[in-house]
Amino acid sequence: MESAQRFLQEHAICGEVVIADNGSTDGSQEIAREAGARVGSVATRGYGSALSAGIQSARGKYVIMGRR
Repeated sequence: MESAQRFLQEHAICGEVVIADNGSTDGSQEIAREAGARVGSVATRGYGSALSAGIQSARGKYVIMGRR
């Protein structure tokens, strides 16, 4: 996530990092919030559901997806 935010800053791109969480239990949601990401909960389980919800909640014109 830090690399995405750094890229946005270095290239003067107005953007955001969105995390779509659908049940993580490792505390990553709070880590993402503290780092400045917008975190949304997704009720439906699965990677595809998380991607879809994240894309739908994005506010920008373009979406770049990543997976950790």
